[in-house]
Amino acid sequence: MSKQGLAGLGQDGVDDCCPGLLTAPLDEAWSVELAKVFKALGDPIRLRLLSMIASRAGGEVCVCDLTPAFDLSQPTISHHLKLLRQAGLIDCERRGTWVYYWLLPEMTDRLAGILTRPAGRPLPEPAGTAGDA
Repeated sequence: MSKQGLAGLGQDGVDDCCPGLLTAPLDEAWSVELAKVFKALGDPIRLRLLSMIASRAGGEVCVCDLTPAFDLSQPTISHHLKLLRQAGLIDCERRGTWVYYWLLPEMTDRLAGILTRPAGRPLPEPAGTAGDA
């Protein structure tokens, strides 16, 4: 299979059969970051854990309250929580024996912005790039 140079959608100056892009697509770095987040959300256990944390009154939940909701061991639940932390979706703090988790709204707000943005609106900026010059 040959690799021929392909003009980007609506970027070659030629009238295409379809309208051009309304906004710039994701750049490579932001795509890589988002792929990690969506991979973390691609597991039903992690998706349920995130939902449980997000819906908790007071904004945080102890791992001891999460574990009984699953037919899994506490170390397995902790592993899933670690993957959600690495994706930037949650954070935690150890208090004595237990670890407490809470949602990081910055990432979930950016995901919501990407998934629900109206046509013609720019994508939300990745973390660390807003205001950089």
